[in-house]
Amino acid sequence: MKIVLFGASGMVGQAALRECLLDPAVDAVVTVGRSPLAVNDPKLRHVVHADFGDLSPIAASLADADACFYCMGVTSAGLTEAEYTPVTHDYALEAARVVGGTYVYVSGEGANAESKTMWARVKGHTENELLALDRPVFVVRPGFIQPRHGITSRTRIYRYVYSWSSLLFPLLRRVAPKYVTTTEHLGRAMVALAKHGSDQRLLRSDEINRLA
Repeated sequence: MKIVLFGASGMVGQAALRECLLDPAVDAVVTVGRSPLAVNDPKLRHVVHADFGDLSPIAASLADADACFYCMGVTSAGLTEAEYTPVTHDYALEAARVVGGTYVYVSGEGANAESKTMWARVKGHTENELLALDRPVFVVRPGFIQPRHGITSRTRIYRYVYSWSSLLFPLLRRVAPKYVTTTEHLGRAMVALAKHGSDQRLLRSDEINRLA
């Protein structure tokens, strides 16, 4: 199985990459980014590309994929909708246009195309457009994600939140299972979707954990 992965340097992307490399059913992983990854593995290949709005120049490297994981994302803090939309929406649709196979889009708990909150509205619109495509598309909506195996967020405020809230994770998992998962479970669930699909096309944290 060949998987194309966007956003491998982020927290969710690191999780997806780790589980891809560990799973014997995955023969090849192609990551796409603006700079090389500091990860080496016999089945890993990294494609350096700057313009995610046009993947045509690297389409040959992404061909024959069995699945595409879109994990790219930016925090919406301080951004206008026009600044937030390209990474969240435009690049995701371009990846779906160029890369074949099962498509897994990493969204977030609370995404809703009718929301008055900007990030939720943009993600909700993206979900709807992807799910309308004539191909296997799955949306994962994690809530609180506990980092595992040394995986960290590139966003400083997120690193701080994950650090102090780690002690509360067992309690959160008990009282709010629909909103809590781990990087390990999220990565495993994405690989499971690539291998077997699911009867649900939109998965929240409890469904992510069950699938993992």
